[in-house]
Amino acid sequence: MNPNELRASIPALEEVVYLNTGASAPLPRPVAEAVQSCVTEQGYRAPTEEGMYTYAFEVYDEARRAAAGLLGADESEVALTQSTTDGINRIACASEWEAGDVIVTTDVEHSAGELPWRRLADLHGVEVRIVETDRGRLDPDDVADVVDEDVRLVSLSATEWAYGCRLPVEAVTELAHDVGARVLVDAVQAVGARPVDVESWGADFVAAAGHKWLLGPWGAGFLYVREGAEDWLTPRQIGYRSVEDANTADYEYKPGAQRLEVATTNPAPYAGLVEAIERAQADGVDVRMERIAALTGYLKSRIPDEKLLSPPSFHSGLVTVEVDDPEGTVECLDEQGVKVRVIPSIDCVRVSVHAFNTRADLDRFVEGAGLTA
Repeated sequence: MNPNELRASIPALEEVVYLNTGASAPLPRPVAEAVQSCVTEQGYRAPTEEGMYTYAFEVYDEARRAAAGLLGADESEVALTQSTTDGINRIACASEWEAGDVIVTTDVEHSAGELPWRRLADLHGVEVRIVETDRGRLDPDDVADVVDEDVRLVSLSATEWAYGCRLPVEAVTELAHDVGARVLVDAVQAVGARPVDVESWGADFVAAAGHKWLLGPWGAGFLYVREGAEDWLTPRQIGYRSVEDANTADYEYKPGAQRLEVATTNPAPYAGLVEAIERAQADGVDVRMERIAALTGYLKSRIPDEKLLSPPSFHSGLVTVEVDDPEGTVECLDEQGVKVRVIPSIDCVRVSVHAFNTRADLDRFVEGAGLTA
């Protein structure tokens, strides 16, 4: 990977110091061009040749293959979604729930991994058990204390969004499976930032999207459903992409994850997703991670220990910092052309460090925020 070439491919970096990839990434030119090319191909050329639907389905297929390769999954285990939240909701809404069922989650989940369970509690009387963390650090023993035979689902992030901690997915999955529960992982802060292997995780469902660390466009999400785990799901939505043959009197859902797809969606974001994944794999996701680790290490070395809320050791490119006035600090940095964000749930500033960033970018943040080591 050539960090300078990656940086040069992102026009927004000519204008600002961008340290907010954990929210949404600036697009590289080749990814934007892939989106634009798809629109013109489908709208201009495909109507005169194979047809617009045929072209779109080719893009969908390519996107599933790319996402499967990224995750270490089979193509049949991947459904295309619009976002991580969309993917999580598809699992929540396709499962049978009764009063007394239990869902276990953590206190540092994004609203994507928290609101669907609150809604199930309101609708069906499901109990939601929340495991407390120590500033994002999750002890599997604390999960074990609340996981019993009433638990049907455990939901957690691979990398939680508030402090940037990696959560022990493998250990939690083993605990859940021991009592017959399923596991859903929000992986949007992991894909593209570090290698992900869903087989080693053992989770039943993994939801993610391309618009953060993969440097992809909005509107292109993907959902992993482990082979056989689809039997746990009864989809509430149906369309021609969900079934084997929409033209028969008796419909039959597709056997794998694709039963959770419904109907016509814009193929252009998925064309951008394919380009983003291919670029990440060409760079080497592990190589990108090594650079992110080196840069976050440098940033943490410049932040006073009492101000650093994220772990001193490397977990992710998310670095959370305590400041006196988070909103004011973000506004002040914005005026200086430095983009970061507030995490309102813990009233702090979060910096997202990607492989395209530089030490000079991080110096701009430290100096603009008034931090000294």
